[in-house]
Formats: sequence, C-alpha cells, structure tokens
Amino acid sequence: MPQITSISSFKPPHTLKQDVTTEFARELFSENFQDIERLLKAFSNGQIEERQFAMPLEWFRVDHSLEEKNDLYIELATKYGVEAINLCLANALFLKQEIDVANIDAIIFVSSSGMATPSIEARIMNVLPFSPHTKRIPIWGLGCAGGASGIARGFEYCKAYPTANALVVCVELCSLTFQRNDLTKSNLIGTSLFADGVACALITGDESSIRDLTAQPLQPAFVQSRSTLMPNSEDVMGWEMKDSGLHVVFSRDIPNIIKKWLRRNVEEFLETMNLKINDLTEFIAHPGGKKVIDAYLEVLEIDQKMTRESQRILQKHGNMSSPTVLYVLEEIMKKQHNEGDYGLMAALGPGFSSELVLLQWKGVH
Repeated sequence: MPQITSISSFKPPHTLKQDVTTEFARELFSENFQDIERLLKAFSNGQIEERQFAMPLEWFRVDHSLEEKNDLYIELATKYGVEAINLCLANALFLKQEIDVANIDAIIFVSSSGMATPSIEARIMNVLPFSPHTKRIPIWGLGCAGGASGIARGFEYCKAYPTANALVVCVELCSLTFQRNDLTKSNLIGTSLFADGVACALITGDESSIRDLTAQPLQPAFVQSRSTLMPNSEDVMGWEMKDSGLHVVFSRDIPNIIKKWLRRNVEEFLETMNLKINDLTEFIAHPGGKKVIDAYLEVLEIDQKMTRESQRILQKHGNMSSPTVLYVLEEIMKKQHNEGDYGLMAALGPGFSSELVLLQWKGVH
C-alpha cells in the first residue's frame, strides 16, 4: 500500500502569545459586548499559548479590502507552499537524501482561506522545477477536514498509480480573512482560536523509484478511508461570503454534534476491517479546539495520552484549519512504532463532515 515517506511543517513568521491576542480582542470588542470579560475567557480556557500569523499585529488594526487580502493570500500561500515542499523533500529525519521535485507526479493542494485561479499549486510549479506534466489536484472548501481528505486522495492516487509520488500541500492563512468590523460572538471565538499554518506530506506508491530513500524503518501506510457528510448541516461550520470577504461560521454546537455523531461513524468504519477503537495505537486527531479534544476523549472513551500530540499542537499553534492534522501526524511519525501498529487520522469540517483515514505502520516492501 502507499506510504507517507516524508512530512514537514512551516511556521509563518509572526508568533503571538495568547495574552497579546486577548488584549487585542478586548480593545476591539469591548464596546459591543457588555459581557466581554466572560467572553474573553475563551482565549484562556482554550489552552492555546501562542499562534503563528502571516502578518504582524499592526496589520489587523486597520481595514483591508477583499482584493488586498486575497492578493496577499496568493502571494504568501505560494511562498510558504514552496518553503514547505522544500522542507519535506529535504527532511533528513525521514529521508536518506534530498528528493528532486522532478520525481513528483501529482500535487494535491488543499486550502479554504483564499481564492486563486489558476490555483496555488500552478504558481508553485512556476517557482520550483516540477515537470510540466505534474498532475494538479486542487481541493477547496473542506476547511479543517481538508488535511485528512488530502492525505486520503494522495493515497488513492498512488494506489491507482503504484509508481507515482504525490505531494499533499496544505496552506491556510486564516488570519487574512479577519473581519475587524464583524462584531459577532462567532468572530470573537474564531479570533481566539484560528491561526496560519503550512504543511506538506510526500506519499509514495508501492513501486515508486524513491521509496527506498526513507530513513525510517517503518512508515504509516494506507489501509482505508471514509468520508461522511451529515445531511442539511451547512450552518455548522464554514464561510459566509460578503462584500468585505469571508466571514467565519462556527457553531457553538460542534462539541455536542461530535458527541452524538462521531463514535458510531468511527466504529462502523473500523468494523469494516474487523477492528475496534481499542486496537488503535495512535489517534491522529485534528485539534479543532479544547472542547473538540474533550469531546473526542469522552465519546471515543480513549486515554488522554492518545490526544497528547493534538493537544500540544493546539497549544503551540492554535487551529490552523487543514494543515493542523499534518502537524500532529509529523509529531507522531517522529515516535518509534512497532510493525503493524494502527493509527486513525480524524478531522471534521464544513458540510458538516468527517474524514477518517486508517494507517498502519509498515516497513518498505
């Protein structure tokens, strides 16, 4: 089965402590919420210590047009995507030697925080010396579920074409969508949670010519994936498009939805492979927020150590939408595993939907 041979993450340049962003939100929202101090507890209760952003704090103090924000998204998404790809293909922790981008057969580009046609991977190909025949597979609109979905589509591509090598590149610049005049609780909660991030994973097929360049004895291999859509749930999570740009839709009911809906979804998926939740060694969870992680723990009845990496990524980076689960996967891939260990990647996103990917640690065969 296709395997993840290398992975990388790239941190945007501006790191802000959560107490700094709390003061910024107090300054911005205090006149419009009588209970502002109660609402600001979301910043401290979310267990986020710091986050990374593409622009400095001063940038957010003034209005920016949709055109200005989206032009900046295109520029920086291209630049940061190049950085993440270079890091992934030269990652000495996972690779014996650097891999030339000419070996890449497909790029799956995942994003939901900006718009571009031609899409960002085409612009990246004009910076790095990819083959002009590289398949371009842009995925837009899956939000926080996009990282897991991109990994699944990369696996499926390399399963269909066993000699192929695919890159999954996730770039989200959530902060560039910030609406300083959107005085809603949803926007305030989004301000406490979301951040910018970039990640890249290299997936190789069974007959790939570069598969033997792995520096790790075991890699996570693809077993199966499942996408699930909850009918008529468009208002749970996503964007609302207005003249000023993208406005966040973020329902307070998400943790309760997870508690009611996720366990059976996971159990049915694992049952198709004669597995149960307690057969999992790793739970590679997208940390949508502290309440989301708590809901995972409660509904799946798993040990808190199973979400340790997810909690640490949330603490140090916040919710970066699609790349976040790849940040978690990167940390888990640094750990020692036994042949045959199972890991479940899980992410939830607009739709409302879930993306599940079952992995198993195997050697190169």
